[in-house]
Formats: sequence, C-alpha cells, structure tokens
Amino acid sequence: MKVSVVGATGMVGEKMLQVLEERNFPVTELIPVASEKSVGKEIEFKGQKYTVKSLETAVEENCDVALFSAGGSISLDWAPKFAAKGTVVVDNSSAWRMNEDIKLIVPEINADILTKEDKIIANPNCSTIQLVMVLNPLHQKYGIKRVVVSTYQSVTGTGKAAVDQLDGEVRGETPTKVYPYEIFKNALPHCDVFEENGYTKEEMKLTRETQKILDDKSIAVTATAVRVPVQGGHSEAVNIEFEKDFDESEVRKILNESPGVTLQDNTDSNIYPMPKYAEGKNDVFVGRIRRDFSQPNSLNLWIVSDNLRKGAATNTVQIAEKLLEKKIIG
Repeated sequence: MKVSVVGATGMVGEKMLQVLEERNFPVTELIPVASEKSVGKEIEFKGQKYTVKSLETAVEENCDVALFSAGGSISLDWAPKFAAKGTVVVDNSSAWRMNEDIKLIVPEINADILTKEDKIIANPNCSTIQLVMVLNPLHQKYGIKRVVVSTYQSVTGTGKAAVDQLDGEVRGETPTKVYPYEIFKNALPHCDVFEENGYTKEEMKLTRETQKILDDKSIAVTATAVRVPVQGGHSEAVNIEFEKDFDESEVRKILNESPGVTLQDNTDSNIYPMPKYAEGKNDVFVGRIRRDFSQPNSLNLWIVSDNLRKGAATNTVQIAEKLLEKKIIG
C-alpha cells in the first residue's frame, strides 16, 4: 500500500503518521509531502527515514491513497490532480465538505455510502465529528428536531502558531499573535472568519456538516464557537430537542454501546469528560447527561474529544481503513 501524507510536517500531518503507525495501517511505501521549505528533509515512520517530497513529485508516484492536511487552497488545486492519477484522496480541509458530489464521512456513521467511484472524500470539521458521534445513535432512536451547541475549542485547532502564542503568553512574553487578542486567561467567541449572517465559518460548519453527515436537512443546528486556552482537545455543551420522549438511563445505555464513544457520567464521583484527559485518545467522551427541565423532550450533555485525533487524523485514517476493507483501494 503506497500512501502519501500531504502536509506531513504539520500538526495534523504528524498525528496522521502517528495514527497510521499505531493502527498498523499496511503502509509499504510512504510518500511524505510538505511545503517547498521542507522538501528534502527527513521524517521517521516505523523506524525508517523518508525524504519529504514536493506535490509535483508526489502526484507522479501513483499512490493508492493520499491523506491531505495542507489547507483548503492546496486541496482544491491538488486533490483533483492526485485523483486523476487514480489516487484516492481523503481531505482534512474544508475545501470539499459541502460539495454535493463529495461524500463527508465519519466511518462509524456513514462509511457504507463509499464506493469505487469516490476519488475525493472529505473529512469533517473536528467539532462536527465529535458532535455527530453522539447525535447519530440518539437520532436513530428518538429523532432530533433541534441542536444548540456551544464549543470550547483548543488552540491546537488553529495550528502550531496558535500553540506558540499561548505558550509564549503563559511565559509572560509577547509572541506573534495568531488571534486578534491574547488567548491566555481569555476566551474568544471567534473561531474562523465571520460570515455575513453574523456567525463564524466554524459555527456554520457545525450546522451544515451535521445535516449532511446525518443525511437530514430538517435537523436545526445553531452554534456558538469559542476559543479557549486549552491544548488537549475540544469541548461542547449540547442541548438536544427530540421528536420523541426519552429515558435518561436508556440514553446512557445507547451511548455506552456506541462504537468510538466512551461514557463518563457519574457526578457522585466527579466523573465527566475533560480535554486534559481526552488528549491522546481516539474516542469521543460524553457525560453530564441530564434532562432539560425547561422544555419537553430535551436533553443536555457535554462532549469532549482530542481534536487532532478523532477530530482529524484518526478519522482520516479510519476512512482509509474503510476504503481498504471495502476494496476501494489495495
């Protein structure tokens, strides 16, 4: 299996390599790709050294699969070129997610729709992935009418420069700002750019991508996305209104039995999800499950996940595993 990782020296790209190794994905030849300034450098994978190549060189390698995490403009330009060579592209940027001809995949939810015709496959936004991992099994049982989500997002979602800003501010320095304000000891209700409707792009991703993944445009989703001085992962406070009534113990049972979801919900013992303890793990963690007493058929819960793993790298590799399982590649 010849595998290319595009953006191999970035935060998500490095995590992809780590997850490929951890999950023992059958890589027989690795083609790491990065920007021109990194071409010629070496990276290590499974104890072997590999030389970083340019996109121009990598596209001619006719890889089986290319895992992209290099930004939307590069994906728009280069994913079709890789696909034209017969390489299946799994793209982690926002470039293709809402394209009607491109499938948006969370393997535990909708991998069954993948076919040999799919040459470019979109990986959802990190915040969306952890949200739908919890919403999907509940939607199947009770039918979701409306979701209100507030996110508390790690600086790692912005990238290495944002981590450097936070680290510098913690040390009392004045680092280069990625955000319009300091992030240390602060919370910024500003993830990505603002759209004309007053919502940020991140907030609208949660709306649009959730409907697409769950294949139900009737689900109303509204979001507020906040950047917080955390490095371990993203957290979400979620309110769900269902079509049908529910039993809290049954909700816990459903979530506890959902693949890729870990239930942490015992307030008597102060057990609930936290990004500090989700970091480095592949599951989505859910807790603080309680009925919303202010209106019928409504539920509050708290979702946490490592945004670099299930929110990005792990989900991407899981898609590649499904492609292999379905004999779309290999």
